[in-house]
Amino acid sequence: MNKHAIISYLLASVLAVAGFTGVADSPTVQAKASAKDYASHKAKAAIDFGVQKKYLWLDNKGNFYPNSQITQGQFIASLVAIRGLKEVAPVPQLLDGHWAKMSYEKAQKAGILAGVKVEPNRLLTKEDTAALVYAAWKPIRGEKNPNLTNTGALITWGWMKPAPSGQPKFREDLPVTRGEAAEILRYLWKDKWQLEQGAKFADEFHKSLKVVNGKISGKVPKGDSDFMITATFVTKQNEREGFINNQSFNVPINSVSSMVFFVTNKHDSTDAGSFRYSKFPELERTSISQKFHTPRGVK
Repeated sequence: MNKHAIISYLLASVLAVAGFTGVADSPTVQAKASAKDYASHKAKAAIDFGVQKKYLWLDNKGNFYPNSQITQGQFIASLVAIRGLKEVAPVPQLLDGHWAKMSYEKAQKAGILAGVKVEPNRLLTKEDTAALVYAAWKPIRGEKNPNLTNTGALITWGWMKPAPSGQPKFREDLPVTRGEAAEILRYLWKDKWQLEQGAKFADEFHKSLKVVNGKISGKVPKGDSDFMITATFVTKQNEREGFINNQSFNVPINSVSSMVFFVTNKHDSTDAGSFRYSKFPELERTSISQKFHTPRGVK
């Protein structure tokens, strides 16, 4: 272990003993405080966002220690908070009263700890961090690209920064600081939120669909300023007819071979929910929302 790692480990231990655990269950954690040690840090916006959404926590002096290496316990606590996990399963490796026990038990029930050695004070590398992200997000975005390491896949997806210039892009052994972790976690919170919004709009759209007198009618949800919502019909002649936010339609069903419903985040063009309808007049739908193993921008 090099000098930097030793210092980071000692600091992590001191923070845990002092009560700065990063766990919502801990009464010592302050949800609101002045941004003292990260006021000019490049990750300030991500840290503030996490504190506001209550998946990141400051110590009782308002410090975050953004340049310290993130620990396994701190990162798992944030993942559990973002996922909103409630159910628990035993984690006998941690004694009753351990600050991270509740978070680990929730992570255990959700399958996040599969293959993970329980070490709350372990300092995370990029590969450690990416592996936990994929374990937490598997129910949401599916499997990662099997041809890439966890690090490589997360960098390709855009949720982790590549190694500094001059080094291998997908270098797995680099440390992840608390500031870098805050930026990764913000992507996760926003992804979960946008998929929840996408599901809401998709259900609204689905409920509007009717097949009457040989025509399929419905209305694209109005949505809001964050999302572009579209319904596109593909005809049997392979032509396309599209409708967007708040538009109604009434299309002859015998001319249609399929229909695709998309909810797209206007700010970064990411997929917030996609469904294909290919059986008429039954109106069965299949989710085609983008998965981790699919390169961004590809359906």
